[in-house]
Amino acid sequence: MTGSSFKVVMLVDGGELSRIMYNALKGEFDIVHLVVEDDIPSLSLISRRIRRLGPLRTAGQILFVLFNRVIRWFSAQRIAIIKRSHGLDSTGYPADKVTSVESVNDEQVVEILRRIAPDAVVVNGTRIISERILAATDAVFLNTHVGITPRYRGVHGGYWALVSGDESHCGVTVHLVDAGIDTGGVLYQDTIEIGPDDNIDTYPFLQIAKAIPLMKRALRDVAQGTLTVRPGIGPSRLWSHPTLLEYLRNRTFRGVK
Repeated sequence: MTGSSFKVVMLVDGGELSRIMYNALKGEFDIVHLVVEDDIPSLSLISRRIRRLGPLRTAGQILFVLFNRVIRWFSAQRIAIIKRSHGLDSTGYPADKVTSVESVNDEQVVEILRRIAPDAVVVNGTRIISERILAATDAVFLNTHVGITPRYRGVHGGYWALVSGDESHCGVTVHLVDAGIDTGGVLYQDTIEIGPDDNIDTYPFLQIAKAIPLMKRALRDVAQGTLTVRPGIGPSRLWSHPTLLEYLRNRTFRGVK
């Protein structure tokens, strides 16, 4: 039951990985609408991080983000190879199916979900979804997380697994969405293989390639009424961006790029 009678809405950011997920799913599932969230304003994001992490660590993370632009530039060829070898399509969304919103938690999103009444909501790259949005529909919310949960919640899950010497848990998770940060029930997980040319910017493309078949399986499970929550890999920990000093230290002494 994955035809037109099974309706899917996607809540996504404007990033490339979200476009890849959409293009991978659209051939099998009826993606009736996409809600595309704006980026969080930089000043707001920095203010939140200062309150949560302190000014010193936040400054170190900002320096890493700036330095990472150089890494991403040098990674372009490797990313192109990954996309080509896995058939990852990052072309844009169809304009007639898109609603742009400032936040995925806007009242407009509640109205869209109530009007469409989807069977499943696929989430990719958005901020934390509020309980009000989750309660707006009876649909199952499914998310792709680029890390093995709950051990590597937050950001850069693959990177932190490698830094921790935990290569066997460098991977990706498809899970149910709740109001926490990557705390929903685990549906499927898989690991990735890292090559010598890979780094913190190429890991997510390897992860999304592994996540696509997992998300398809999860959607089929929803359609067939066979969705099963599986044990995740603990212990639970929330990770954030490395500081520039942490990244350089890990690259130099641990060989983790």
